[in-house]
Amino acid sequence: MGGGESEKEEDWPETLLAGVSLVDAPVLFFVASHKAFRSELASLRRAGECGVYGRELVVDLGRRLEFLKLVYDYHCAAEDEVIFLALDSKVKNVVPTYSLEHKSIEDSFSSILHRLDLLIKKDEDGPHMFQELLFSIGTIQTMICQHMRKEEEQVFPLVMQEFTSDEQSQLVWQYMCSVPITLLEDFLPWMTLYLSSEEKLDVLQCIELIIPKERLLQEVVVSWLQHEDRSSDFSYNIHGKGYLFLNGLPSSKDIRNVYPPEICFEQDQLVKKACSGQTSGVDVLIEGIDLWHAALRRDFNQIIAELYQIRSSNCFSSLSSAIVQLKFIADVLIFYSNSLDKLFYPLVNELAKKTLSLQSLIDESQIKGLQRLLIYEYQGSTQLRSFLEMLSRELESLVRELSTNLTSLENEVFPFISKNCTRETQLWLLYTSLQMMPLGLLKCTATWFSAHLSENQANSILSKMKLGCPAINKSFTSLLYEWVRIGCSGKTSIVKFRENLEEMFKGRSFYLAEQIRQNTACSNELLEQDITINMRKNVDIPSSSTSGMNLHVFFSQMFKQIPPLQKNLAGSNHATFQTLESRPMDYMLYIHRALIKDLEYLVSLSAKMAEDVGFLAEFKNRFKLLRDIYEVHSNSEDEIAFPALESNGALQNISHSYCIDHKLEVNLFRKTSIILDEISELNDEGSNETRLTHYQLCLKLRDTCSSMHKVLSDHIHREEKEIFPLFRGCFSIEEEEKIVGHMLGRTRAEILQEMIPWLMGYLTFDEQHAMMSLWLKIARYTKFDEWLGEWWEGMTRYNLSSVEKGSRPSLSLAVDPLEIVSMYLLKDGSQTQKNEHHIKFGFDDFEQSGSCNVDDAELACGGEDLSQHQSEVDKKRSNETNDRCHDEENKKECQKLSHQEHPLGMNQEELEATIRRVSRDPDLDSQKKSYIIQNLLTSRWIVKQKMSQQEDAVEYKGEIPGLCPSYRDPLKSTFGCEHYKRNCKLLAPCCDKLFTCIRCHDDQTDHSVDRKAITKMMCMKCLVIQPIGPKCASPSCSGFSMATYYCRICKLFDDDRQIYHCPYCNLCRLGKGLGIGYFHCMKCNACMSKSLFVHICREKCLEDNCPICHEYIFTSNAPVKALPCGHSMHSSCFQDYTCSHYICPICSKSLGDMQVYFGMLDVLLAEEKIPEEYSGQTQDILCNDCERRGTARFHWLYHKCLHCGSYNTRLL
Repeated sequence: MGGGESEKEEDWPETLLAGVSLVDAPVLFFVASHKAFRSELASLRRAGECGVYGRELVVDLGRRLEFLKLVYDYHCAAEDEVIFLALDSKVKNVVPTYSLEHKSIEDSFSSILHRLDLLIKKDEDGPHMFQELLFSIGTIQTMICQHMRKEEEQVFPLVMQEFTSDEQSQLVWQYMCSVPITLLEDFLPWMTLYLSSEEKLDVLQCIELIIPKERLLQEVVVSWLQHEDRSSDFSYNIHGKGYLFLNGLPSSKDIRNVYPPEICFEQDQLVKKACSGQTSGVDVLIEGIDLWHAALRRDFNQIIAELYQIRSSNCFSSLSSAIVQLKFIADVLIFYSNSLDKLFYPLVNELAKKTLSLQSLIDESQIKGLQRLLIYEYQGSTQLRSFLEMLSRELESLVRELSTNLTSLENEVFPFISKNCTRETQLWLLYTSLQMMPLGLLKCTATWFSAHLSENQANSILSKMKLGCPAINKSFTSLLYEWVRIGCSGKTSIVKFRENLEEMFKGRSFYLAEQIRQNTACSNELLEQDITINMRKNVDIPSSSTSGMNLHVFFSQMFKQIPPLQKNLAGSNHATFQTLESRPMDYMLYIHRALIKDLEYLVSLSAKMAEDVGFLAEFKNRFKLLRDIYEVHSNSEDEIAFPALESNGALQNISHSYCIDHKLEVNLFRKTSIILDEISELNDEGSNETRLTHYQLCLKLRDTCSSMHKVLSDHIHREEKEIFPLFRGCFSIEEEEKIVGHMLGRTRAEILQEMIPWLMGYLTFDEQHAMMSLWLKIARYTKFDEWLGEWWEGMTRYNLSSVEKGSRPSLSLAVDPLEIVSMYLLKDGSQTQKNEHHIKFGFDDFEQSGSCNVDDAELACGGEDLSQHQSEVDKKRSNETNDRCHDEENKKECQKLSHQEHPLGMNQEELEATIRRVSRDPDLDSQKKSYIIQNLLTSRWIVKQKMSQQEDAVEYKGEIPGLCPSYRDPLKSTFGCEHYKRNCKLLAPCCDKLFTCIRCHDDQTDHSVDRKAITKMMCMKCLVIQPIGPKCASPSCSGFSMATYYCRICKLFDDDRQIYHCPYCNLCRLGKGLGIGYFHCMKCNACMSKSLFVHICREKCLEDNCPICHEYIFTSNAPVKALPCGHSMHSSCFQDYTCSHYICPICSKSLGDMQVYFGMLDVLLAEEKIPEEYSGQTQDILCNDCERRGTARFHWLYHKCLHCGSYNTRLL
């Protein structure tokens, strides 16, 4: 039927636990169970896929799934209440996520069983529903296999590390004692069915080591383990009959399959005759039940009386003992009620040929109220009295109802069974009802019950038990007989039993007490008076012998297990997204939402592909985008977010499970990719065989997508419930911004270009604005906004001027500096007119209205000779300008800046006066003043460059220079230049010439080209000038590639090196890329090696000149060295500089670890003698390294800091 193939062994490689013997590590008994679960799940999928759809197949799958669910429920409950609690006492923050996974798996099982019920009840659309059922089975298989793999990689190695072999044995035995016997008897042989002979022997030896040294008990468990009976109904036998008792017997067929053949439903009269010849048979059930009921009544009444006595005497010393006894009796009552509902009552209805109105022994609400009271913690005498009053009232109500129901059983139900069943059948009913108890509870119950018997009653019970029961395992009846005999012998009195029970309850919980104390919270929900009682909300307190796992299974809707999570997670509403401006880490929740939506879309596309192959291209593109985004998202969590969280000592280990999730989820994407490749390789022949193969592959694809959607959605839900709320408590808003900045700094430009529009498509406009505001705020020291404006049209929707820009200048270099200069040039008689001008610089956040105040005072030049020389220079410049303006081509430019306005016609005095006036202008801030003064000083050079460019354009008005290929090698075999290997040339718009690269242009001309203004290129193969692009557009070249790497923003081509475009520098840089070998520090505004992740941040540290060669570092092509102090210089400059210096030329701190050098100085100074007149004198110093003041012995060169031992000091 399709739906996906079973898990292969290579999909789940062996962990470090492989090869470890169970005798050496008994806790690996759970890992042996894992193999059985994996094999059974794979067998279920094969049965569904290979079988013929029909009711029989559905019923068989349902029976196997119900058994698997029940067994797995107990397995999970044992891990939650035994293994996880024990481990949490040793290693914190490991187990909560696994408990959350158990809950998710339980919900998935319930969903599958619901689908089964619908499938059985509805005949229409059966094949489609059955296919959906197979998809669900495949999903839960993936969930369970991944969950177990994580446990084998993290949990069980930690248990082996923290606990001895004996302690592990106790943990496993506690689990076995908490599982109902009837299920344990089926589970052990079922588990060994999937093991090899060597593994079976290993399990057998482990069981013998785990079981207490009690011969009969060991015989019973080993007999279960070695059970090989496969004679009767195989399908029922392989999955056991015990689960039917525990789940209830819904149908007549189920009843007939589990009851022994002695019950002849069709021949009631023959049964009555068989019973009439055995007068003692009637007493078998009645006598035992009467004694059982009497013991229950007596103990409940004694506990009520004891509670009243404690309350009246105000002496609470015996309260603990009474509470323990009450918990034990409550457990006994729960299992007795369960056996009546699921064993006795179905038999009565079948014998009576109708459904009788049989009332449950206890109501679930009554047990719920009692259990809630028993898990309260109380403090103070006032609270104790209130607690006792409430408990007594609850108990009295329970006992009244219980007494009525017990009387009904004694008068109606059991006499009817005794009358209609043989002696053997009655014995089988009694023993089977006892087997529905856990092994540990049964032993305590046998001791408790036999201790209440008189000598005659004990002898009568023992004589009947000695005969055994043909339908029950003989070793089990012998064990039960021995337990009752010991109890009847008087070795354990009622008082002694209670003491043992109390001691066992205290010690048996295996680290529960500490867990209880750590997870208490105040609650007044059930209190009628204004008192405070602490209730342990996170873990249900187990009783003395059964633990809460049975309550969880039998009353699943009432006693839901709540994993022991952090307190601050309770009540968190993760469906409500906070404003990102207040909590930056919440932006991850937006990404989570988009991921889940995209996964849902992929599932819907996979369903459409089975009918229409046209959706394949869309699916592949969407899948690739999702895989890339999820990979980057997972890596950023693993490398940035999770380590930051675990840096808080109290939260260590909390994220390890999620890192394992990320590794295992790669396997899901890989499987999906393989199926897509197989679909793409199919020929379009349209044959029936091809269509069938395509349909089957589409089913596999949908099955994998459904599993991936469920697994990833659950993973995200657990993260939002457990991990992300912790960021609010551990980090400030500024620290969260830094974490998000580190995550963004490892995201490549190509991913951001895909992710930003993708993410915005799933957000409302307000959410989009909040997200973009957060990103721009975090990247305020970078050129991220410029990069966004280069390619994303959606950027126009956001008001960038409102976003904090840091201290980065926002001046636009595209503005003509001459327009700014002309507003401040001196003109005779025009000061008033100048004051009315408005200065507009061409960018939104630098539009200033104001005036330039002219200062009448003139600054003296300071000397005659200088004045004469300056006059000659000014005259020469004026003549040069006039000569240039005689040219027709330059007339237009000269008209723009004629006479005194022309910068080349200004003298030095006029220039200095203009600069002074700009400097004193109160309407301009320091940044704007610096910009205007800089352009005043360079205005002559700018005019010369413009005129020179126009002259060059006139000179080359014909053929464009450079219209020929260029080569990197003398043999002319490789296109390119000395800088780059490429197959094209660039057309420089400033001089209308062709150059191989921008660096070639700058080297060969006296001006620089604006790379963003370049729009055309020439293919060196066909010599055709065309719009710039990654490939040649000429038909003769057939898509000839210009280079392996092409950047549309930087107009950069390269066919030789690894290059990436940094979206925060908005430049192309050498390297494998962000997140691979480099990251971008948002504060330093620099791309750095990942080895420098921990460094001293300095705001825009690279936007400065090298302190040695004074070249601008940010756009430099030379490698840069980051100094320990946070400053930077070229690597080559660093090598030359450190030949003679060891301190930073800017801040004077040491450039590295100088301890060896300082030690050499210590030896040198120790051998050096100071003249007597200077000995004993000291000098005040300041240490450049530790920045602390101190004193040092007199020396004419070296002074050692007493605080840090550095010689990098200076005299004060």
